[in-house]
Amino acid sequence: MPRPPRGGGRRIGRASKKAKRRGASIVFRDETGFGLRPVNRRTWAPRAQTPVQRAWDRDDRQSVIGTLTLSPTRCRIGTPFQIYQANIRADNVVDFVRQLRKQLQRPLIICWDRWQVHRSATKKIAVSRLKSIEFEWLPTYCPELNPVEARSSNTKHADLANVVPTDTPHLTRNVRSTIRKHQTNQQLKRFFFKTAQLRL
Repeated sequence: MPRPPRGGGRRIGRASKKAKRRGASIVFRDETGFGLRPVNRRTWAPRAQTPVQRAWDRDDRQSVIGTLTLSPTRCRIGTPFQIYQANIRADNVVDFVRQLRKQLQRPLIICWDRWQVHRSATKKIAVSRLKSIEFEWLPTYCPELNPVEARSSNTKHADLANVVPTDTPHLTRNVRSTIRKHQTNQQLKRFFFKTAQLRL
């Protein structure tokens, strides 16, 4: 994997120093989608018996706000998330940040990309009653700098590969169950940061 751009490294390093100084949590955020159509990957099967997946020919999708949070001392990694049945909007992001601020009870430094929804949410948060929240913008077209991207990829292409949901509720249960497993797997959570070439 190529090295992250220098500008990205400086931004993240600055956020880390600021977090220690202010006693703030660093929050990496991103969104992803899951559908009824399975993600097909190679698998084992008896010789001459090609596996057949009978799946929905529908584009029903769910959206997930995923985060990886670092405590001020970078000793604890949190994995809050929220599942939505529709496309994520700025108000959803603001509500999620509000709940996260309430849950962690400390200042937040949010690192995310310049997606229009994020920019709109930033403006809404700035004029709201939410306090002690700052933002660091990841470089454009550099998703590999965000460890949440590695988390989403692991969920889709490893844990849920070749899984065929029977319906939307079944999809929701699979996604929720899989993402919750990350909460107790410290090695996997550290791997997400290693994939993004971020030192803890």
